[in-house]
Amino acid sequence: MTVIVLAAGGGTRMKSKTMKVLHPIAGRSMVGHVLTAVAGVEPRRVVAVIGTQREQVGPHIQSLMPECVLAVQETQEGTGHAVRIGWDAVPGPEHRGIVLVAYGDTPLLEAESLKAFVDFHAASPAVISILSGKVADPGGYGRIIRNDQGQVEAIVEHKDASDEQRLVDEINSGILAFDADFLDRALPLLSNANAAGEYYLTDTVALARQAGETVEAFVLDDVDQTEGANDRVQLAKMGKEKNRRILLKWMRAGVTIMDPDTTWIDADVRLESDVTILPGVQLLGATVVAEDAVVGPDCTLKDVEIGQGARVIRAHGELAVIGAGAEVGPFSYLRPGTQLGAGGKIGAYVETKNVVIGEGAKVPHLSYVGDAEIGEGTNIGAGTIFANYDGVNKHRTVIGKHARTGSNNTFIAPVTVGDGAGTGGGSVIRDDVPAGALGVSSGPQRNILGWAVKNRPGTAQAEVASQAAASTDESGASPSEAQ
Repeated sequence: MTVIVLAAGGGTRMKSKTMKVLHPIAGRSMVGHVLTAVAGVEPRRVVAVIGTQREQVGPHIQSLMPECVLAVQETQEGTGHAVRIGWDAVPGPEHRGIVLVAYGDTPLLEAESLKAFVDFHAASPAVISILSGKVADPGGYGRIIRNDQGQVEAIVEHKDASDEQRLVDEINSGILAFDADFLDRALPLLSNANAAGEYYLTDTVALARQAGETVEAFVLDDVDQTEGANDRVQLAKMGKEKNRRILLKWMRAGVTIMDPDTTWIDADVRLESDVTILPGVQLLGATVVAEDAVVGPDCTLKDVEIGQGARVIRAHGELAVIGAGAEVGPFSYLRPGTQLGAGGKIGAYVETKNVVIGEGAKVPHLSYVGDAEIGEGTNIGAGTIFANYDGVNKHRTVIGKHARTGSNNTFIAPVTVGDGAGTGGGSVIRDDVPAGALGVSSGPQRNILGWAVKNRPGTAQAEVASQAAASTDESGASPSEAQ
């Protein structure tokens, strides 16, 4: 079987510098969704017909499906012309079997539906099979006209349909299956003698009937799968519908989604059973969430791996790993390269980047940890900064196992703190701290008396300082001592 994917249209109604089929829905381009569906029918060959902005579309398609053959439609002369361009890209000896024609802007299309359609065609005597559907409002769609035996006689466009034909609720999706031998004969016979001056692929139906051949239509119950997106309004509608379908799939697989209206999950995300997703969550890219994990509320996670039973609250993360039973959040920012070990913690207002945090280690509060390694069981004090950049190069900090660092520390990389070591509050650690030692860099406190009155004259600070000094002079003791 050969599949021809039509992806040459410009999509001018998108009003975008990005080609229509490249616009993303649920983490994939529209054509990416179609290629995934097409791959599910295991074709011998896939041909993508490209044209407008081919320098964007061609490399993208081949990055997703390297074996895909690209055929270029230099001028847009209709669907029949596009299919002929695609069919000509297939070597003559392989002009056999079934030819399936699909469209690159139908991101709801599912492999199961295509497979059922192909199986239907393979079992029928028809030289053409049409993927059709029944809708409540068929206005604007081409109608499937059948004879008394139920065979397809024609596809009649809405503008050309009689009043009686417009009552027909079975519509043409545009997706067709052909016998290769018939397609070889029919394509050269297509004419562009019409108002648009284009070659229509649907004209092959009339050619088949004129030759006495059978044409069938396979009614797809979920015909919305074949809907395309031509502008930003339809793109948004399509994105919402794709997300709804993804959420239904995961809920039926044993995932709890508390509020589907505020939850967005990309197509390549993988969830295990008994995962709980709270409101306001976006799971993007290739994010993976293991069983019993709880995510949310209010998280955006892209390409993040979350371990069994982990808890992620109000966090933003990308290209990060969160171990089993670990805790993240609230208001945490996990940048690429973050690896949090099992049972570890990245707490409130903590930013991490390119860091390995060992099992049971914690960075609980108000810290920046970049280019670092923190050993298992270690606790990083509140307000800690890992100063990793000297203005030219990044440097690494290593904190050993079961270390305890004080609050308001700054580690000037490169520096190492040994296993079981500690640091005093307010310390700036520039030199290595040996295992088991306490590193303290803060000097004795100095009190400069009268500083506020001298340096902040006319301010409320100076005024209350002056009053306090006068009170001390009168009582012979400080205000605290007088109390």
